[in-house]
Amino acid sequence: MRPIRQEPSEFPIIGKRDVAGLITSGADRRPRTQQEESVTTLGTDLRRTVRGQVHVPGDDGFEAARLPWNRAVDQRPAAVVEAEDAADAAAVVGFAGRAGLPVAVQPSGHGATTRLDGTILLRTGRLRGVEVQQERRTARVEAGVQWGELLTATGKHGLTGLPGGSPVVSVTGYTLGGGLGWFSRRHGWAADAVRAFEVVAADGTQARVTGESDPELFWALRGGGGDFALVTAMELDLHPAPHLYGGRMLWPAERAPEVLAVYREVTAAAPEELTVWFAMVKFPAAPHVPEPLRGLAAVVVDATFLGGEEEGRGLLRRFEDIPGALSDSRAAMPLDALGGICAEPTQPVPGAGRAELLTGLGDAVADDLLSAVGGIAPVGTVQVRHLGGALRRPADGGGACGHIAEPYLLSMVGPVLSPEGGQALTARMAEIAQAMAPHTSGRKPFTYLNGGETAASAFDADTLARLREIKRRRDPGGVFRANQPVLG
Repeated sequence: MRPIRQEPSEFPIIGKRDVAGLITSGADRRPRTQQEESVTTLGTDLRRTVRGQVHVPGDDGFEAARLPWNRAVDQRPAAVVEAEDAADAAAVVGFAGRAGLPVAVQPSGHGATTRLDGTILLRTGRLRGVEVQQERRTARVEAGVQWGELLTATGKHGLTGLPGGSPVVSVTGYTLGGGLGWFSRRHGWAADAVRAFEVVAADGTQARVTGESDPELFWALRGGGGDFALVTAMELDLHPAPHLYGGRMLWPAERAPEVLAVYREVTAAAPEELTVWFAMVKFPAAPHVPEPLRGLAAVVVDATFLGGEEEGRGLLRRFEDIPGALSDSRAAMPLDALGGICAEPTQPVPGAGRAELLTGLGDAVADDLLSAVGGIAPVGTVQVRHLGGALRRPADGGGACGHIAEPYLLSMVGPVLSPEGGQALTARMAEIAQAMAPHTSGRKPFTYLNGGETAASAFDADTLARLREIKRRRDPGGVFRANQPVLG
């Protein structure tokens, strides 16, 4: 890597043993303990080191700042820093390395899995710069930019990145884990569209990383997660998207066998420009859900087509033969409307999920799926995503994510409203996964791993060994703590 800048701290630092696991109310008036003094010292030293906001246990803003997107994860870091810019981020990493404290990076809090005891939680959500180069078909995206923001910027030029289903997930976090989304059948992993990374290394130095300047790190960052360096910005290749057609079709739950049969037929013949997702859904009986859907069990089909309305409607016409549709939102749409198709939450929620890769979707698989899901509760959504296309082909010079031979992804998610509810949800998802085990490969996409799974489920043995060696070499002190560590 070519160093750009290093900003060492001139201020005293404290050790990991002084702050690990400290959460105090800050409200009692008893004499302050040595541990509480250590927390105060940590906050003071960090505030001298960075320009961004710092929160430590006992501060008024700490409880809100520590929360991840998934409210079911109770992370308890030693401090939270909201970086103002890349220099701030580098200063935090340098400080943490000298203090013996690990750093967990979360732009928006998505993907959190652990408590983060004794860890500095670094928020990069304020790094929101987006620069689109229309002629070069590239975009420079800073670490806090969300997919909805990027698509708004690129859509003005008839260009797109490779987003997932949510408009509020950070582009950086999504891409570091591979990035499996709407246009992956046509263009492959989002990670393989990266031209360059702007990073902070474990020693706090900044660098620009490309396939030429640092091929080892460039490979690892494209799909291996955030274990190797802190990414403050990326340069991405964009793709033409002058026309986009898509939307959601919805039927009562009893139509699931018919809808799944047509789904199998349509996806078997689908061009790579067409992506179709099937799901059985139990809408919550909550005020934010529209009255006709509140508490409803339904089957839905979400689809996008990189092309015109007439051709897209023709490719999906078989679904129109299924009677009893409750709604159909398919239409030509602007690119920045893409994030609304799946109606994924745009506010933090408590939940849990599980995913499996299906080796096929033949008669036996479909029958077992319908039988296993049955009355879906307490699971909220059981979804089948069509893969294939470019994902099956190893990318020329591709990153750690490799390719996916399996043609479909089975994904399950549900709300966690209590500890008992979380246990029931986990058990129910395990039942469905067990019923589908004869039809799954055992491998899972990296970003679909849950908190109880390890990187060994996402990578083959050679890839995992290579990632682990890079981690040990690039971060021997264990400064970076990823949501899914490769050494775990």
